[in-house]
Amino acid sequence: MESGTDAFGVSSARIGSFSICRNDVREAFSTSSREEDDENALKWAAIQKLPTYLRVRRGILTEQDGQSREIDIKNLGFVERRNLLERLVRIAEEDNERFLLKLKERIDRVGLDMPTIEVRFEHLNVEAEAYVGNRALPTMFNFSVNIVEGLLSNLHILPSRKKPLPILNDVSGIIKPRRMTLVLGPPSSGKTTLLLALAGKLGKDLKFSGRVTYNGHGMEEFVPQRTSAYISQYDLHIGEMTVRETLAFSARCQGVGPRYVLCSPVNDFFFWLSIGRDVGRVAAALEGQEASVVTDYILKILGLEVCADTMVGDEMIRGISGGQKKRVTTGEMLVGPARALFMDEISTGLDSSTTFQIVNSLRQSIHILNGTALISLLQPSPETYQLFDDVILLSDGQIVYQGPRENVLDFFKYMGFKCLKRKGVADFLQEVTSKKDQEQYWTRIDEPYSFISVKEFAEAFQSFHIGQKLGDDLAIPFDKSKSHPDALSKDKYGVPKKELLKACLSRELLLMKRNLFVYVFKMFQLIFIGFITVTIFLRIEMHRDTITDGGIFMGALFFILVTVMFNGFAELALTILKLPVFYNILDATLWVLMSYYVIGFDPNVGRFFKQYLLLLCLSQMASALFRLMAGLGRNIIVANTCGSFAMLAVLVMGGFVLTRDAVKKWWIWGYWISPLMYGQNAIAVNEFLGKSWRQVPPNSTEPLGVLILKSRGIFPEARWYWIGVGALIGYCFLFNFLFTLALKYLDPFGKPQAVISKETLAEKIASKAREKVDLSSRGEGSSGGGNESKRSASFRSLSPKVGSVNDVNQSRKRGMVLPFEPSSMSFDEIRYAVDMPQEMKAQGISEDRLELLKGICGAFRPGVLTALMGISGAGKTTLMDVLAGRKSGGKSDIHSPHVTVYESLLFSAWLRLPPEVNPESKMMFIEEVMELVELTSPRETLVGLPGVNGLSTEARKRLTIAVELVANPSIIFMDEPTSGLDARAAAVVMRTVRNTVDTGRTMVCTIHQPSIDIFDAFDELLFLKRGGEEIYMGPLGHHSCHLIKYFEEINGTPKIKDGYNPATWMLEITSAAQEEALGVNFADIYKNSELYRRNKALVKELSSPAPGSMDLYFQTRYSQSLLTQCMACLWKQYWSYWRKPPYNAVRFLFTTVIGLLFGTIFWDIGSKRTREQDVFNSMGSMYAAVLFIGFQNCASVEPVVAVERTVFYTERATGMYSPLPYAFGQVILPFRD
Repeated sequence: MESGTDAFGVSSARIGSFSICRNDVREAFSTSSREEDDENALKWAAIQKLPTYLRVRRGILTEQDGQSREIDIKNLGFVERRNLLERLVRIAEEDNERFLLKLKERIDRVGLDMPTIEVRFEHLNVEAEAYVGNRALPTMFNFSVNIVEGLLSNLHILPSRKKPLPILNDVSGIIKPRRMTLVLGPPSSGKTTLLLALAGKLGKDLKFSGRVTYNGHGMEEFVPQRTSAYISQYDLHIGEMTVRETLAFSARCQGVGPRYVLCSPVNDFFFWLSIGRDVGRVAAALEGQEASVVTDYILKILGLEVCADTMVGDEMIRGISGGQKKRVTTGEMLVGPARALFMDEISTGLDSSTTFQIVNSLRQSIHILNGTALISLLQPSPETYQLFDDVILLSDGQIVYQGPRENVLDFFKYMGFKCLKRKGVADFLQEVTSKKDQEQYWTRIDEPYSFISVKEFAEAFQSFHIGQKLGDDLAIPFDKSKSHPDALSKDKYGVPKKELLKACLSRELLLMKRNLFVYVFKMFQLIFIGFITVTIFLRIEMHRDTITDGGIFMGALFFILVTVMFNGFAELALTILKLPVFYNILDATLWVLMSYYVIGFDPNVGRFFKQYLLLLCLSQMASALFRLMAGLGRNIIVANTCGSFAMLAVLVMGGFVLTRDAVKKWWIWGYWISPLMYGQNAIAVNEFLGKSWRQVPPNSTEPLGVLILKSRGIFPEARWYWIGVGALIGYCFLFNFLFTLALKYLDPFGKPQAVISKETLAEKIASKAREKVDLSSRGEGSSGGGNESKRSASFRSLSPKVGSVNDVNQSRKRGMVLPFEPSSMSFDEIRYAVDMPQEMKAQGISEDRLELLKGICGAFRPGVLTALMGISGAGKTTLMDVLAGRKSGGKSDIHSPHVTVYESLLFSAWLRLPPEVNPESKMMFIEEVMELVELTSPRETLVGLPGVNGLSTEARKRLTIAVELVANPSIIFMDEPTSGLDARAAAVVMRTVRNTVDTGRTMVCTIHQPSIDIFDAFDELLFLKRGGEEIYMGPLGHHSCHLIKYFEEINGTPKIKDGYNPATWMLEITSAAQEEALGVNFADIYKNSELYRRNKALVKELSSPAPGSMDLYFQTRYSQSLLTQCMACLWKQYWSYWRKPPYNAVRFLFTTVIGLLFGTIFWDIGSKRTREQDVFNSMGSMYAAVLFIGFQNCASVEPVVAVERTVFYTERATGMYSPLPYAFGQVILPFRD
């Protein structure tokens, strides 16, 4: 009983499961206290007399009008859940902590001892083996060499040329409960690897040594995946599901731990104490409740209520914003029962105010409810940084500091470094170990500065008093006897498998509804093919007089089998995309109904239904087969190849293309294991043993049907029908079982691996071994994955400071090779509305239109860098899309992955610069742009796929700027250029933006959580509030003085603290909670201000053309002629396809394998011409060869085209070319190969 009640404390008292339990009798629920009336007391007494499983589901909820009624907690409606949540946590920023404190008080009164988890890691070493430099690039040469080298290496003939890549180097530490720990570090420092190692999710391809323990227990003693939760930095969701559905499905699958069992005794205890029952807690603890209070609470805390019923969306479906999608990723894990949280870069794409709210909610839960959290953030604001208790600073895979946040600056002061004024501590920590940034923080004037390596920092920390204490704590083993029995999960799944099946089935049905078009299209496709089939094999043309007539019927039956099998091929791609396929039953039904009697098969109704049963089994077997191929391939190109090969083997050995007596003895086993053989036998026996084929031809003693079966090598016994049905059902179970094993044991295909240069690897090894490495010469092996050329002086900051060598002002108004006409943009009363989503109408909203932008006005001018800011969902991206005149997919950096940086710029300049610009000027302009955005060093690097290979995220964003800049535009819009970057990478990108503005261009950037340095780089600000309303448009001033003055003049607005980030302060004071507290509307205040009137006057002024200016006019829609567009598209696609080893290798390999298989299967088949069937066998070989070589090439090129399709949409939207030249390149390309 004691452990049970303790377990209740664990799982219901933390933000990871967010159980809603609150003893706020006066606000939410009626109780059985002396103050209640007799009626409520009688209701409670009646509830207590119910059986346990019913009593736990009953509660008394007070309505808005004060009336109370008994409710079924497991079937709370939407309105009931909303009212309940409003009473528990009305405003997340204000009520969450009070709610958790009351929960803690209640648990303490019961005397529950909540379990805690202490995570220790000792001497962790993680190492990978990878190719570096040019060998890591995905070219055909490297692909071929790697295959040969891999084979020779496995045979121990040749050593592998993969280089050891150290990721973590002898790191040790303790993650303590009831403390928030922040992980900081520059890119490639090992943050993600550390989090994965502690969560027990490291890839098997990494070499791992050391020990990780939870409360002294090794990971083999419990299930770490259930005990802890790892929240990835990548947002992987099903786009067709809404936010609420995504979180509810996660909660339903993860379960809520042992709370359901414990609700009854705890409630009984409180009943007798006259405290009563808490409906919220019981509702949260009941398992299997899809629309639960837990999910609603998470939506409230994460600020996702506004988009709860909006689809998540993906590349092809418009959904929620990037910041909201990041919060959905976080919420998926928070709804579960895990006690230890490992969160990787959860603030990417979020504004600083939202990040602060989320981290603050986590902090309240961790502190009050004894949780454990290790969180990695990229650009934490000073206010968010202050929320943490401990800091771990990683660099080059080594721990530079781990300990209390208050002592981290003392350590670096001990090392001779000091954080500068107006510099965030988090930004300082990420830069102080960098060779390019360290010197500016050196404070020992009496000592000459020399670079202090990461190894020296790590060793110095061991002698620092914080490091010594950490070492002493690690030397004392954790007492396992103090670990609560319910702290670590021993069960692999949180809910019974039956509940998991129900959850998955309900999700598949939901997705089927959302993808109804797919099934309707498949139905019409089947009807169309069926119509063609029945007209070819029309009944009036079909005779039953000779064996030749039987061969025609046999062809019709074979075509039916092949059609059903090929329909199953759709399961492959749909499985890869996680979509359901339930149209197989419909396929079989439609086909039999359309074809059976029209073609003229045996009219016996029993044989009609037997053919229907057989086709149904065949369709299910085909789906299971291709589902297995998808599970084995795990990648659309590989899966298509496996599926094509499986189809080839099944069809060729199925008994129709090649009869059983013609199969070579070394391939006869393939005949017996082919599922199609059993289907072919069964469907043929079902037809040709019917009454229509029982006539005996002349000179024969056997019926015509039997003769036809024997001539085709098919077993004529009736039992082969049921043998075929049984075999197909058996194969269906076998393939689904193997598919399950593939999902369980096979890792995701193609682990993300960024390209690393030889120099970077040498630096890592040198740092580990404390060696000096000469990096003055840069070889050709440099991949450019974010590496910049060595400069004479290190980059200090965006804003000029004492001791800073680079001053951005020195390049103001720089000229360029190609002139351009500076342009301004003004806009007035911009409104944008969309149809009201049906999900929102279902919640009682009556309006037909949802207005996203409400009367925005402003102006952007040349040489002025404007920031467009607002919390997530304020309409920043929507406004930018409207002003740019096209709807984009958001903030993604979309480029062709298999061309180099220089080729990307050359292609853009080729198509977007005017024809009168000569080639020499184009080349000079490209070189100038590359220098401007600092892409000279990685010019020959393949762009690659985000997070997989090629350029780093920061370099990819600079390439996005450069691709637009080579078009020589006057106005540039950028959507969140610093999203997903650490502080230093964001500074590099912003320096590029600043350099671009200094050429006299007009530039606007949306930005979420800028540091003080980055915010100071902007000249003006356009600030939106949620709902698309404007609350500030004007200059920032030195250190944002104009912005601060404007808001501080509003009555009741808190003054900014000294050294506080103005951007963060601005977001905080204009939040919805602050507006409600002050009783003001900042949008109305702005529209009544003098600043608004000045902006309206400026808009009016800029809206009128200047005297003597010419109208913007373009003679043609595209800069280049159709012929030039065709040549440019062909040029780029040629290089793109040549540098795709999987595509080219798959085509070559599959064609070779088909040739070998056909050569051995149809060996000497052409020399046999004595029988009619011998000719059919030869024709079957040619039919199969033509069919599958063409089919495979089609299947292999589809995913390649799909990748380039996204790039095509982006490039076409920018006006590079029309669809015709792109199609021309696609069509002509195979002939050039």
